[in-house]
Amino acid sequence: MEATSTAPPPGAAYRNLVLATVGFTLTFWAWDLIAPLAGDYQDRLGLSSFEQSLLVAVPVLVGSLGRIPVGALTDRYGARLMFPLVSALTIVPVLLLVVVRDSYPLMLAVGFLLGLGGTTFAIGIPLVNSWFPPARRGFALGVFGMGMGGVALSGYITPRLAEHGYALPFTVVAVALAGYAVLAALLLRDRPDRPVPTASLAERLGAAGRLRVTWELAALYAIGFGGIVAFGVYLPTYLKTWYGLSATDAGTKAAGFALVTVVFRPVGGWLSDRIHPARVTAGALGVVALLAVVQAFDPPLNPVGTIALLCMAAGLGTASGSVFALVSQVTPQAQVGSVTGIVGATGGLGGFVPPLVMGAIHSAKDSYSIGFMLLSDLALAGAVYAYVRMRTVRPADAERPDRAVRSGV
Repeated sequence: MEATSTAPPPGAAYRNLVLATVGFTLTFWAWDLIAPLAGDYQDRLGLSSFEQSLLVAVPVLVGSLGRIPVGALTDRYGARLMFPLVSALTIVPVLLLVVVRDSYPLMLAVGFLLGLGGTTFAIGIPLVNSWFPPARRGFALGVFGMGMGGVALSGYITPRLAEHGYALPFTVVAVALAGYAVLAALLLRDRPDRPVPTASLAERLGAAGRLRVTWELAALYAIGFGGIVAFGVYLPTYLKTWYGLSATDAGTKAAGFALVTVVFRPVGGWLSDRIHPARVTAGALGVVALLAVVQAFDPPLNPVGTIALLCMAAGLGTASGSVFALVSQVTPQAQVGSVTGIVGATGGLGGFVPPLVMGAIHSAKDSYSIGFMLLSDLALAGAVYAYVRMRTVRPADAERPDRAVRSGV
């Protein structure tokens, strides 16, 4: 039964929201433990740039793809089982990173296992979606999405802890995950009347994949969240290469960009509770398209470039929040986890194409302008599609799966 007729007890709903957000933040910190120390690994192991990039990319790619089965398993077994289980299992690769740091092949293998920490996004979305009524769901999903700040947290804290001993950041994260796993097992609850699918995992993923809206939402999320991931990966390089900033200054500005995306994600959800989320998505991507054109003309960093980049961060964060508010409207409750897994995976994977394109263009043309114009074109296409196509979706479709399937929504 959808949470439309009777609002859930506020205490239970918000307790589960807080627990899910904390778990999402901690597992994302674990997921990103390798990237902040990649320079040290490169020096220690004598890695090439490609080998270093691969070491950083493996957990991210595995975590993105892993959301697909984890989301479907959450539909079946619930977040009460999946959240503490995934949190506890993530402790294993976190501690193994202390042991295998002198072997590149073993680091890659452990990085593969570490990808498990990036799958909790697909656990929290269906949990929060089930507890909150539609009128409050967008903001609640946006608050949960702030857990992606765990990546920024890792980037800031992990190298500082490592200065006091290589094993310290891994020990701290492992202890935090263990504590959270126990807390979640004791306090986290699935909504009692949530629909539980009986079909097999393959059948449920197939059903989610046959919904046209799954791929429409995946494309929009690949622009919004994919843009966040892309800037997170490439912005320090861009600022150092084009504006001549030091590594410290570039890292600080990149952290500011990440913070803005985190803050504006619940803003996107909050706006979606009041305006159709497709309109919010269209407006946010329109802002990104406009400011990408501004940045394509290589403005001075202070103040024009800084303002343009931070406003783009706000637009991308807002779009990320509004897209999942749209997911909650147009997806049958029993399929939210499966659809979330596919959409979330696409968003994560979408972030790795732009840095490659930007790097290739800069190598060939010694300019980033073409790359920003391509970003503008992509964001504009997403804005138009969201406004023209997705704006026609009605909230009632979420309660009538048959209608949603027949209409292609």
